[in-house]
Amino acid sequence: MTAPSSPRTDLLTLEVVELIGEIVARYHQEYEEAASRHGLTGAQARVLGLLSLGPLPMRQVAQRLKCEPSNVTGIVDRLEARVLVERQPSPGDRRVKVAAVTAEGRRTARALRESLDFAREPLSGLSQDERVAFRDMLRRMLGVDVGTD
Repeated sequence: MTAPSSPRTDLLTLEVVELIGEIVARYHQEYEEAASRHGLTGAQARVLGLLSLGPLPMRQVAQRLKCEPSNVTGIVDRLEARVLVERQPSPGDRRVKVAAVTAEGRRTARALRESLDFAREPLSGLSQDERVAFRDMLRRMLGVDVGTD
């Protein structure tokens, strides 16, 4: 009788981990290429995409992207020079500056999102129920509340 395999040695788990790694690598490659087509670095595109969801203080941008605030300052400086982002006083505390996308930044972020086909094309082959189940599994793996949306 063989001992049960652990998740660390289970061949199915190892294959899933490898497939996730390949998906992440392909996504990053496509994201960098799409950013480049818009004259952006990958980091600039990520900041622009995040800010397209709403204005944020620089410290929160850094926290969400898991990087140093000084890095975000440089990225926002370059995006601001291209009139894609602007610094504004925070509505809640005028001493705090938030970074916010401009109309041009919003258009660029939308165009960037729309040009990312890698994940969208394979997902379109799944049914609505399969996409919901896949989303819920990913949320569960990340420890995010699955909810009912």
